[in-house]
Amino acid sequence: MSDLELRVGCHPYDVTRALFDGTVKIEGVDASFEGARLVSDIFERMVRHRAFDVAELGLSFYLRTLDLDDPPFVAIPVFPNRQFRHSAIFVNIASGITEPRDLAGKTVGEFAMYGHDAGVVAKGILADEYGVNPSRSRWVIGGFDWPMAPFDFVPQPHPADVEVTRAPDGKALGPMLEAGEIDAMISADVPRCVLDGSPRVARLFPDYGVVERDHYRRTGIFPIMHTVVIRRDLLARHPGLAETVYRGFCDARDVAMEHYRTRRIFNHMDVNVPWFSELFDANRHLFAGDGWPYGLQANRASIDAFLRWHFEQGLSARPLTCEDVFVPELLGT
Repeated sequence: MSDLELRVGCHPYDVTRALFDGTVKIEGVDASFEGARLVSDIFERMVRHRAFDVAELGLSFYLRTLDLDDPPFVAIPVFPNRQFRHSAIFVNIASGITEPRDLAGKTVGEFAMYGHDAGVVAKGILADEYGVNPSRSRWVIGGFDWPMAPFDFVPQPHPADVEVTRAPDGKALGPMLEAGEIDAMISADVPRCVLDGSPRVARLFPDYGVVERDHYRRTGIFPIMHTVVIRRDLLARHPGLAETVYRGFCDARDVAMEHYRTRRIFNHMDVNVPWFSELFDANRHLFAGDGWPYGLQANRASIDAFLRWHFEQGLSARPLTCEDVFVPELLGT
């Protein structure tokens, strides 16, 4: 019997590269893997055109599809992209913003849409830790370094008491931040003015690494940005497929983690980053296990926080639980 052919859209991260190069195979599956110039292009092709059978999808993008009349996808507990997000908040020096509470009453840009994955996390932390709710600021949505229309391939809800507008035609948020046309910015991507060291801009948390590690120690939250989804119609025709695909992604992750562990012998000389081994060892002490867990049990705190923030920010029609989000057969992972 021939293998099931699957088209998979995903970025070639370290934790997925073994699937791209064939080191790891998904059992009983003939899978073709495709990346994209921007990972959001994969999101759009999956949501708008059902271009893949299996695809990486931003967690907020996926959760919004659950409010459709006939939700087309279901997630497996695989998280190829996760990032701490205190570092995603940037400010104009002249705005007078020196601490989180100063964001109240300010105009804040947000990349791509109100409530992109990094924005959900950053706003959730600002509310939980500093009492700064999104309704206390004005929001402008746009591209981070070049003009871009907000994503329109998923629903765009926001609460009535939150002011949300689009960036003016021909404007991008990074240059607007540097020019003082907006006071602050939340973005998954770092704007050029910050990368170039403009004296007009800064991070809200200059010592973000220290702050993010402290937040993790106190909360156990390692923020999840993206998950992996499978078309529901495909799962209906192929029982057991979700578990098989999940195991394939886990095996690829294990290859990457084992590579990092064994390369400690050689001071990770293939990484070309000074003191990388020191960072790797420090992270091994900070994180339980391998530091990049899949499955639900090791990720409950992170998942539950994101689902709560998503609802509190008016992005989900109702409170969601893991049981609403992930395939039933993998709830025990």
